[in-house]
Amino acid sequence: MSDLTYAQLAKQTAALAKDIARSSEAIRGHATSISTEAQDTGRTAESIGALKVDAATVAETRELAALMDGVSTAVVDYATAADTTAHAAQAAHDQNQASHARIGEAAARSSVGREVYDVDSGWFTQE
Repeated sequence: MSDLTYAQLAKQTAALAKDIARSSEAIRGHATSISTEAQDTGRTAESIGALKVDAATVAETRELAALMDGVSTAVVDYATAADTTAHAAQAAHDQNQASHARIGEAAARSSVGREVYDVDSGWFTQE
């Protein structure tokens, strides 16, 4: 098991929050594309119905449009959950900073070595 430093934790939680937020936006973009395709498929169903294409084909095309719209809705719900996760990751990063930033700053100013094992536990209570 490797030791995790404050700086590593801060960097990892910030990166996680940003990555999840970017992913959420990408998911929303895909949802928009799927929704647009569903609308186009619906219009295609209406067009082929006007051209007197057999009723089964028109019905299947309408059903496909409805399914695609359902997928789009599910993807938006997924993106909403990703937003919630991104907020939780950002909150973890913020909590990490609030809880540990002063220890990290004190350790950075200290003449003590970088290894926690080099530090006398009493030093932390003096700062």
